[in-house]
Amino acid sequence: MRTIGLIGGMSWESSAEYYRLINEDVRARLGGQHNAHSIMVTVDFAEIEDMQRAGDWEAAGERLARAAATLERAGADYIALCTNTMHVVADQLESAVAVPFIHLVDATAESVRAAGLTRIGLLATRFTMEMDFYRERMAAHGVEVVVPIEADRTRIHDIIYNELTLGVLRDESREEYRRVMADLAERGCQGMIYGCTEITLLVDATDSPVPVFDSTRLHAERLVDLALA
Repeated sequence: MRTIGLIGGMSWESSAEYYRLINEDVRARLGGQHNAHSIMVTVDFAEIEDMQRAGDWEAAGERLARAAATLERAGADYIALCTNTMHVVADQLESAVAVPFIHLVDATAESVRAAGLTRIGLLATRFTMEMDFYRERMAAHGVEVVVPIEADRTRIHDIIYNELTLGVLRDESREEYRRVMADLAERGCQGMIYGCTEITLLVDATDSPVPVFDSTRLHAERLVDLALA
């Protein structure tokens, strides 16, 4: 079994979800007491969030690149970043290590295309919804990304940062997410990407009027595929 290198801490709630999904998947495939060989380096999300707010993506990339290098030295066979938003600095991580970096957007896009869909709604942080990195990489796979209107982007983002990353789950926020997804479906979205690792703490596939693509689960499944290949 290959060793998975995980960069976590953005937030630790979502990192715990990655750890759970990966190990449940390995146990389901191999049975018995099996679990994944993995190494995790966690960063302090408060520091990363400060860099995000300041728009200092270069510094954030350097911090995560050091984490990637640490995982490589520790024996990771490949590396994954346990967050959607910080894939904006994926190039810095890839250039910092010799082992493969497994990109979350690729795993998600390939699943969308396998389902025969080409127009997809995206729920994520404001950074992920509004910056080019996610949309352009999905477009390279032939998938058009549609985001909520500006007011709804703000609401989605605020719920992630002010509630979900702090472990707060509110029924009112779940209803807001349902409303936004219904609007995206009315705008012609054939499916919905949960493009933030905390979102599935609040909503699941039953909350969307169209098929859901959980980027966290899809990424975790890809990591297990590689571990057991």
